[in-house]
Amino acid sequence: MNYVIDVTVIFLLFALYGFVHSVAASEKVKKLFRKIFGKLIAFYRFGFNVFAVFGLYLIWDLAPHPSLQIYKLPPPYDYLVLIPQFISLAGIIWCFKYICFKEFIGLNQIDRYLKNEYSENDLDENYTLRIEGPYKYSRHPIYFFSIIILMFRAEMSLFYLTMFISFTAYFYIGSYYEEKKMVRLFGDDYRDYQKKVPRIFPYKI
Repeated sequence: MNYVIDVTVIFLLFALYGFVHSVAASEKVKKLFRKIFGKLIAFYRFGFNVFAVFGLYLIWDLAPHPSLQIYKLPPPYDYLVLIPQFISLAGIIWCFKYICFKEFIGLNQIDRYLKNEYSENDLDENYTLRIEGPYKYSRHPIYFFSIIILMFRAEMSLFYLTMFISFTAYFYIGSYYEEKKMVRLFGDDYRDYQKKVPRIFPYKI
């Protein structure tokens, strides 16, 4: 029974985090921030990312840690999980060849603000429609590679499995709201892209 309660608490904490994260990522909140603070919206993306990382740390630290062990791979099999992890890490690096990392984390926005080049019409990021490289196979390849890294473990506990399920659900729900925004920005071009390329896993069901 304690395990059930622990898992439920973790899911609830993650659901709360996902809700706050989604609200903070919404255009309505960003436009409200811009209305109140003007060009200081340039700092929003970086602050949002700091909040996201700190929030995940709090969940990891404060959530119950059910210690039930599901499996533990013996040597040398425990090292085999490093292969898909390293491949996926290389995949994430590949993704950042097609998107600007500094724009992604919010540093470019701050730089434009300091140079007095930030437009009042900008929100927190300059969006582009990416259909090259890994984006030809998955609309959200960073999510895909992150899931692979998290999935392959030499040792699996109930706590980690619950966190993995929560992360995966978060990626799927988050991608849904991201794509609604992309459809508003790019219209039929993005709808055509949705028809041709899978959302996260690079295959069509």
